[in-house]
Amino acid sequence: MSTYCLLCGEKLQPIELEGRTRLACSRCGWIYYPQLKVSAGVLLEENEHLLLVQRAIEPWKGLWYLPAGYLEVDEDPITGAQRETREETGLQVSVTGLRSVGMYQDDPRGNGILILYNAIRTSGELTKGSESLDMGFFSKDEIKHLPLAGASHMQAIRQWIKEKEEGISFG
Repeated sequence: MSTYCLLCGEKLQPIELEGRTRLACSRCGWIYYPQLKVSAGVLLEENEHLLLVQRAIEPWKGLWYLPAGYLEVDEDPITGAQRETREETGLQVSVTGLRSVGMYQDDPRGNGILILYNAIRTSGELTKGSESLDMGFFSKDEIKHLPLAGASHMQAIRQWIKEKEEGISFG
């Protein structure tokens, strides 16, 4: 959270604006509007198994999640999802479509939006990155026994499991 004006350096003061308490600069009038973090990632399925990564860093160190991460300020979400997958798993992927967009409010680094895409592997072999303890492709039954990280990841993974159990085709 910003406590000083980004334009003039004055300490921000709380004001009531637009039905919310906001921080504003009494000197130049600049208003601080907190923004959501934006993350992107992929659901990559091969042979009825879903790719998951075990986190090597906090938050949720040791827990499993989808390959995903924060977008750079100038990065297209598809490009970011592909980059994060490559960095975390060593796999090059092609996005085949939008899977879901959801909000998360359980990350200690801040609230945000997770954009997930369906993807297919185009090249590469599984290789651990600096943010990964382990990774692999897991069946729906194997995933049920893994400790999962992050509400938005859990929701997407559980949706995938439900689709597998109901015989709905991935894609």
